[in-house]
Parts: sequence; C-alpha cells; structure tokens
Amino acid sequence: MPESQLESPEDTNTDTEPVPWRWWVLGLIALVQLILALDASVVNVALPKVQETLDISDASRQWVVTAYALTFGGLLLLGGRIADFAGRKRVLLTGLIGFAAASALGGLATTASVLFVARGLQGAFAALMAPAGLAILSVTFTRTKGRGTAFAVYGAVSGAGVAIGLIVGGLLTQYTSWRWCLLINVPVGVIAAVIGAVVLAESRAGGKGRYDVPGALTVTFGLMSLIFGITKGQEKGWTAAVTSEALIAAVVLLVAFVVIEARSAHPLLPPRIVLHRSRGGAYLTSLLSGAALFSIFLFLSYYMQGVSGYSPVRTGLAFLPSAVGVGVGSGVAGRLMSRLAPRTLAVAGLVITAGGMLLLAGLNVSGGYLAHVLPGEAVTAIGCGLVFVIAPNTAMTRIDETDAGAAGALVNTTQQIGGSLGIAVLGAVAASGTSAYLAAHPGGIPAATVQGFHDVFLVGGTALAVGAAVVAVLIGRGPARLTEHDG
Repeated sequence: MPESQLESPEDTNTDTEPVPWRWWVLGLIALVQLILALDASVVNVALPKVQETLDISDASRQWVVTAYALTFGGLLLLGGRIADFAGRKRVLLTGLIGFAAASALGGLATTASVLFVARGLQGAFAALMAPAGLAILSVTFTRTKGRGTAFAVYGAVSGAGVAIGLIVGGLLTQYTSWRWCLLINVPVGVIAAVIGAVVLAESRAGGKGRYDVPGALTVTFGLMSLIFGITKGQEKGWTAAVTSEALIAAVVLLVAFVVIEARSAHPLLPPRIVLHRSRGGAYLTSLLSGAALFSIFLFLSYYMQGVSGYSPVRTGLAFLPSAVGVGVGSGVAGRLMSRLAPRTLAVAGLVITAGGMLLLAGLNVSGGYLAHVLPGEAVTAIGCGLVFVIAPNTAMTRIDETDAGAAGALVNTTQQIGGSLGIAVLGAVAASGTSAYLAAHPGGIPAATVQGFHDVFLVGGTALAVGAAVVAVLIGRGPARLTEHDG
C-alpha cells in the first residue's frame, strides 16, 4: 500500500454510514479490553496467597503468570486470522464465553496443575478476543471524531487496566480471597457476551477463508519459545541450556515463518501489513510502550514493597496515578488525532515516557513517594496514554478489511513481546547494577537494590529516546484523520 493512502486527507471514506449501536459497541470493546488488561496483572499481587493455598513451589509459581502470557502472546496472530474469516462477532463471543469458563476453572482450582491449565486456557481465549475486538472497533468507527474518541477510550483502558488490575488484585486478595481475582471474570464475561450478541453486527474478510497452517504452527511455537526463553533467562540465567535452546528454537521458527509468509498464497500475516513504513513504526511504538509500562509496574512494585515496605494494598493504590495519567494522555491523543500527524503524537508519547523513566532514575533508599515516585510515575503514564491511542490507530488506519484481524493481532503481539523483552532485558540491567554496587560496598543491600533500579530507569529512558528517533523516521508526516465528519 503506498504511504500516501495512510497520509492523504483526500483519500477518505466519506460514504461510510455510522454504524447503529456504535457507542454500545465501543462500551463493549472497552469492557473486553479491560478484562484482558486486568488479567495481565491482577494475579501478580495475589501470588504469595496463591502459592500458600495450592502449595506451589518457588520454582513453579511463575507459571501462574507465564501460562497466560505464553498462550496469549503465542496465539494472537492465529486468533486474528481466525477472526477475519470466521467472523469477528462470532470469535469475540466465543472468546468471552471460553474466557469466563477458564476463569471459573482457575478460581475453583484445588491443585497447581489445574490453575496452570486454566491460566493457559485464559490466554488462548484472550488471543481470540483481543484482535477481534480491535478489528471490530476499526471497522465500526471510520470517521474522524468518532474514531478519535473510540481509540482514546481503547488506549486508556489498555494502559490503565494494568494498573487497575494491581489495585483490584490487592483489594480482592486482602479483603476476600485470591480466587476472586479470577472468578470476577465469570459474571463480567457473561454480561459482555449477552451485550455483544445484541449490539454487534457480523463482519468478516471477503473471499473464502483459507488458513496458512505452516505459518500458524511456526509463528505460534516461535512466539511461545521466545516468551518461554525470556522467562527462563530471568529464572535460570541467560547461559542455562534451557534458555539457550528455547531462544535458538524461537529464532529458527520465526525465520521459517518469515520465509513461509513471503511464499504463501494465503499468508497468516501478509508482509504488506508489516512492510508499510508508517504501520511498521506503529508496531515499534507499541513494542516500546509495552516494554516501558510493564517494566515500570514490576520494578516500582519491587521498590515499594522491598525497599519502602508497602503492603500489597498500599502498593496497588500507589499505582492509581498511573491509571489517571494514562487516561489523561489518551484523552489528549483522542482530541489531537485529527489535527496532528501520527508521527508527532507517537514521538511525543515516547519522549514523554522516556522523560518519566529518567525522573524515576532519581529513586533512593529513603526517598518518599510524593517526591521521588509520583512525578516519574505520572509523567510516564501520560506518555504511554498518548502512545496507546496513536499506535493502534495508525496500525489500523486505511487497512484493508481483509487484514483487519491480523493487523489488530500484531498490535497486541508487539505489546506483549515488548513487555516480556523489557522485563527480561531491564531485569538483567538491575541484577548487574546491584552486583556491581555490592562488590564495591559489601553489605549495603538496600542501596545496592536501589542502584539496580536506578540503572533500569536510566537505560530504559535512554532506549525510549532512541526509539523515538527511529519512529520519527518511519511514521509518515500526514495527518491521522479520515474525514471531517463525526463517526
């Protein structure tokens, strides 16, 4: 697709009529995205209680999180293509009901193995819901003002939902039971499915659906191997055999996937989606923002609980400004999306996020929350809010309806992979900084830990600034508007 198709204000769909029930559709997709965002973080605060109740070993507890991340990240591209050809409404409703059932299984689990299976099933059904929801949003809101509002809501929920998950997880764990971190999805999922059955219209790609089985197998197992290898690298070390084998398998499988897609008549991920410069820049933006947000939540949680001595509930509530900041940034992006070039907003979002991380590099052992945590947390969240709107909108603008599910899946995939990579790479940076400090100052464990966090935020902020420069080259200069009419 020529770049002018994404950038030119004259190339617009002025004939498309607004979709009936479209604001109900927006509310539904926001609810679906909130469910997915919550479940990425809601069990994190509950892990100690989960481990105690089900007698899970220290070595195995990470599977409560990893089982979800593996299947979600690994199956997203396949889920997007299934949504395109099987019908996005059908796939979204199937995902909602399946997710609710898997949540019930996990919430009622009496053994660790049942919980791990349930979390894996949650991830699999989430991989159907996420791309179907984003594709529905894109084909429902095709006009400027309505689209800006829709993607602002979507971006706010995507980012703020992770922070809200930490808060909800802390409250449910402390005042009810960790099981409600999963069981709460059951009534919400059923209600969302009922609403969806009423307000959604079916949409699907034209032509006969043919699935790229070799591509599906290689990318699914390749992404799973990549996430598994990153996880094992943090747990066992980067030179461990299991880590090396998983990462090598990931490289081989993903290279094979690229070769298959270039030659396939019906590719799972058509190369035209990724090779478009502006769209590629949007995916890089999504990757970087995912790395930033997930890393900040993790390392600030460690800092607040391990150094400052916060309780789980207080830690969760300390992330409330992140939810507000993402909402503010998303609202600003939604209003400016029709006036400013996507490149301007994407670069601004990454630069602001980088600035927030560099502010957090000033953490110290005795630093207070208001002086040393809140400013950096709030600035980072505002920057992420901008990015969470402009990245999916740019990736989905002027996309052929045949490719809407695949393009939406790749937005979620890059964010998931970015989160995993960011935590892994910055985790290694933290460990190195802590070790170096201890070598020079034996016994200074709290200060050494904070030194590791200082290095994390310094390196992360610098990397985001460099990424902003790359995105400025990739994303086109044209306006992000479709038409001057409200959708």
